[in-house]
Amino acid sequence: MKGQTYVIIAIIFMIVVAIFAVTNVSPVQVNYFFWQVESPLILVILFSVLMGVIITAAVGMVKMFKMQKDLKSLRRKNDKLTQLFDKDKVEKLNETETDS
Repeated sequence: MKGQTYVIIAIIFMIVVAIFAVTNVSPVQVNYFFWQVESPLILVILFSVLMGVIITAAVGMVKMFKMQKDLKSLRRKNDKLTQLFDKDKVEKLNETETDS
């Protein structure tokens, strides 16, 4: 259900951006560092949204990879602690059997 919510929100956002972009088709002058270009505002808006999506996705992927690395490390640590706990539990069980 959570994934469907994100998809619905993304679709609504894309529709709003598309409507906004289509209503702004007049040419505008875009100033870069050393030159100027005249381009339709719709292209400037869509390019800006696309770059925002790409940057957000890149940052999200870096965070996801870091979290996967941390998860793998924590799982290894958990496995070691579980083995140590099981070993200690067996030793205590053996001690109680020999005391009886």
